Amino acid sequence: MSLRNIIKQLLNVKRFPILLGKIKTRLGDAINPRDNKKNLNWLAEQKQDFAEYAKSLDAELWDESLAYAKQLEEHANDVLSKLDVTLGGGGFYPLIYFVTRYMKPNTIVETGVAAGYSSHAFLSALEKNQNGELFSSDFPYFRLENPERYIGILVPESLKSRWNLFIDGDAKNLPEITKRIEQVDLFHYDSDKRYAGRQQAMDMLRPKLAANAVVIMDDINDNSFFMELCLSSQQPFRIFEFGGKYIGMLGDIHSAN
Repeated sequence: MSLRNIIKQLLNVKRFPILLGKIKTRLGDAINPRDNKKNLNWLAEQKQDFAEYAKSLDAELWDESLAYAKQLEEHANDVLSKLDVTLGGGGFYPLIYFVTRYMKPNTIVETGVAAGYSSHAFLSALEKNQNGELFSSDFPYFRLENPERYIGILVPESLKSRWNLFIDGDAKNLPEITKRIEQVDLFHYDSDKRYAGRQQAMDMLRPKLAANAVVIMDDINDNSFFMELCLSSQQPFRIFEFGGKYIGMLGDIHSAN
């Protein structure tokens, strides 16, 4: 991307203050690092295999989730190969699809969309369930020209009827989302990986979390936030390893059925 286009994006009147806020908070977190050794040891002790867990709940649904994941990968390869930019990769979308199909939630909130792997998984599962809506929060890659067009690029028009997309950053998006929903049944966090970013999002959504809500967080190996959240909660939790990283799930998906 040219310097001219970078400056153009930075001077976007609507998003420039948001971008400055993100930079400021990231610098603040860097100044106050947290010791992560205890967290990593705890995650290693708690981890289990999600495939085995899923099969113990519904082996047929897990097979469906794997078949869906293969279709998504083929679709993603086709769409992304035609772009002249490189976007972020996908998360553990078989888990996302399985949990959504199994729980059958009415309202899902996710942070971090990027190309839209997770959004596609949520929306595909909701469509299969024939019920529910997805509220997604993201912020455009300012380094790209016309960055908004890349957000959720993997999501086809046929899945968008259940999708509510907000692209002004979590700090602005999440309060707006909470105004529009009664409660959150499933929350997937995959945006600002800082401790402070996770805490801010949870603080904003906590009043809307259903009594039997499930919270899923990616990359919980980055800091101790999820560990502390689990240890301070009376809810069951599970830790899964995927691609050399850890994913956490707080809450019992049985109770959300």
